Amino acid sequence: MQEHESRFKTFLKEKGLKLTQSRYSVLEAAFRLHEHFDAETLYSHIKQSNVSLATVYRTLPLLLEAGLIQLAVRSEGRDRFEHILGHPRHVHWICEKCKSVVETDLATLLPALQREAGDIKFDIASITLNISGLCWKCRNYENESQ
Repeated sequence: MQEHESRFKTFLKEKGLKLTQSRYSVLEAAFRLHEHFDAETLYSHIKQSNVSLATVYRTLPLLLEAGLIQLAVRSEGRDRFEHILGHPRHVHWICEKCKSVVETDLATLLPALQREAGDIKFDIASITLNISGLCWKCRNYENESQ
């Protein structure tokens, strides 16, 4: 049994719930995707398994609460998630124009954040860092159109 399955099973048991085949399908699809996903994208990967879109929407909050996925970005009115178990901490660079999301490792910023946290006697539980601006493609397009 993989770690994400074991953790989810334990989490559900503590909540008095079971790891149904449908929940298992949603879990596995979320961990197969190595990109940001919304409920509809996840559903498109498992709809052949007779899992409803409603089940996907009901399972995502459970995966969030279990600490297996996190909200990565909100873009175009949709929540986009990513699995975080075994995934290095990173920064999301979000283009305000084309909505593309690029990830870079948080390792270079982490020491500075930990120093700041220490200075204010703050215990970091998790870090989500999203930076908005214009990607190089959109910035070049803006410059060309002027």
